[in-house]
Formats: sequence, C-alpha cells, structure tokens
Amino acid sequence: MPRFRTLDDIDPKGKRVLLRADLNVPVKDGRITDRTRIERLCPTIRELAEKGARVIVCSHFDRPKGKRVPEMSLKPMAEALAAALDRPVGFVDDCVGPQAEAAAAALKDGEVLLLENTRYHAGEEKNDPALAAGLAKLADAFVNDAFSAAHRAHASTEGVAHLLPAYAGRLMQAELEALDAALGNPKRPVVAIVGGAKVSTKLDLLGNLSKKVDVLVIGGAMANTFLAAQGHKLGKSLQEAEMHDTARQILAEAKGNGCEILLPSDLVVATEFAEHAPNRTVSIDSVPADMMALDVGPETVEAIGAKLRQAATLVWNGPLGAFEIAPFDAATVEVAATVAALTQSAGLVSIGGGGDTVSALKHAGVAERMTYVSAAGGAFLEWLEGKTLPGVAALEVKD
Repeated sequence: MPRFRTLDDIDPKGKRVLLRADLNVPVKDGRITDRTRIERLCPTIRELAEKGARVIVCSHFDRPKGKRVPEMSLKPMAEALAAALDRPVGFVDDCVGPQAEAAAAALKDGEVLLLENTRYHAGEEKNDPALAAGLAKLADAFVNDAFSAAHRAHASTEGVAHLLPAYAGRLMQAELEALDAALGNPKRPVVAIVGGAKVSTKLDLLGNLSKKVDVLVIGGAMANTFLAAQGHKLGKSLQEAEMHDTARQILAEAKGNGCEILLPSDLVVATEFAEHAPNRTVSIDSVPADMMALDVGPETVEAIGAKLRQAATLVWNGPLGAFEIAPFDAATVEVAATVAALTQSAGLVSIGGGGDTVSALKHAGVAERMTYVSAAGGAFLEWLEGKTLPGVAALEVKD
C-alpha cells in the first residue's frame, strides 16, 4: 500500500485544520434518515479537537450545481454534528472568502467550525485552483476523511491537498487499510461475492476481481446473464441478452487467470416480483417459461458456504437476490450469517461495500459483525475496479 501521513504524523495543537468530511447524508422532509456518515466522522474531529486543533469542517451536500439552493445548505448539519460530538459546532455561510476567513481566524484551540456547502461554488466540481487556494487560505493543514468522495477530483478533495500538508483522517485510514487487506495484500484464499442486476454496470469490477481473487461468486440478476450465455433457459428472468458474448469472455479470462467462477446451480423462481409471491426452488435447467429467478437456491447457498469456510478473505459487493422483498432475501441473509460467524470464529477478513450491499448487510443484521463495511458507495466500487482515486492519490507521500 502507498504511504500516507495520518493523524499520528501531526501535532495539531494551535493549528487550523481543514477537514474534508462527507456530510452528504440522506434527508427526507428536512430530517436526517441515516446518521452513519456523521457518526463515522466523529472520531477524527474529536481526536483533533482534544489535541488542541482548530477544526474547520468542509463538505458537499447534494447537487446545487454552483448555485445557492437553500434546501441544500449544510447549516442543519452543524446541529446534527454538534449532537454527535457532544460539543458546540459553529457555522459560517460560505466556504471561502472574507466571512469564512474571519470565522476561521476567530477559532480557539479545540473549537469546531462547519463551512457552507462547497458545491455552492461552481469551481468545486471543476477542481478550480482559485477555489482550492481559497480553502487552503483558511488552514495550516488538510485532513481528508471523506473516502466516499475520493473518486472525484474536486477542489476540496484533490486540489487543496496539494496546497497544504495533507493527512488521512481516521475514517480514511480505516478504509485504506481495509481495502489493502481486501485486495492489496490479502490473506489467501480470497473469495469475492458480486451481485446486482446488470453485468454491463460491473464489467470493470468483474475483470479486475478475476485477476486478483481465487473464487468469484456471481449472484443476483447478473448471474442470469451468465447462465443464459451458457445456454440455460431462464423463462422471464431479468438478463442482458446483448451481454452473452461478454459473459463468455469474462468466464474464459477468469479461467485463464486461475480464478474459479461460482454460478448458481439452483434458483428460487416466482411468476411476479412481489413480496411473498408464490415461489419454488428449481435447478438452473428447470426454470418454467412463465417464471423469473428472484434469488439463488439452498444448494447454491451451501456451495458458497463451502467456499467461505476455506477462505481467509472475503470481498462482498451486491446482494444475491431481490433482498428488499421476502422471501427472496433468504440467500443473502443466510450467506451473510455464515460470513459473520466465520469472521467471529475463524478470523475471516470480511469486507463489504458499494451500492445496495450496506443495506443488504444491515437487513441481514451482520454489518457490525464483519471486519469492515464501507459506506463509500461509488468510491469503494471504483477502487475494486482497480481505478485510481484522485482524492487518495493526492494524499500519497512521494519518495
């Protein structure tokens, strides 16, 4: 793993520290519906403040596209952040300029200030050097704790990191260490579970994983495309006929890389996508013409469990079935329970994230029992795809 400076490498007492957070939390009817990102940010802010730093928090929120949209103000987040930290959090109505500079200059050791939405400025998403310079003017050091925004080369994630001494916050550090344990320098054998609806959206992911893992389990509706490409008749199951050649190519490349692909051997099928729809389990050669696959079957679950019991590391992205509706969550829940048990009893390094994965693992009740679950979404997925994340690369210590 490349070298990064962390909070262990800075004495922040008396320093103004610009902390890039991700406060882009889900809000409905003016209320925050999931405070996970706020809670995960607190250890870094608390550590800096307790060590005497003057903490200046910046973040984007939603997509105002360079305009002031009152509904997208970060002002309500100051109250939520203060409650989570159990300490006051000030707020200033801009992220650069005279107001922000005056507020930053007035901070005392241990105090916390939240800046207004960085995306109120069009230069944020353009990585405008002037906006980056304006942010850098506020502080003596930069700490990035927003891995979830690290796949974007924006002024507050990438640009400012080149203008100040830059460090990884505790959340960023945890993400990078987890990802290194997953694919950078993993304990073997490595199993990856990839689910989701479409092969077309995960081509880069499947291609990269087939070079790095020992066993690649494919579930979800995307497994239907692979099975259909092998000649199986799948009735009304969701699949991408135009991706059959690509699926066969992925299978061939994986074989050449020494990566075993595990596809479903049985499926849970129903006539409609509805909760508690009448269903039955059939082999992959016996899907009725008027039915669709909505989950993998118990035989497949057992095969996945057998691979997991031999594994040292697991990377999980995407559910195995339509986990949002019962009983088509059964396979995801059962495999998740196996993963959690092996993590606790056998030392399996289990790392999940991206898309619906966090929701599925929470639904299964195992998110807190895995080694690490990333809430980073797109950044987690792009890292699994083998792409360079600009916000991470900007933190690397160059030899």
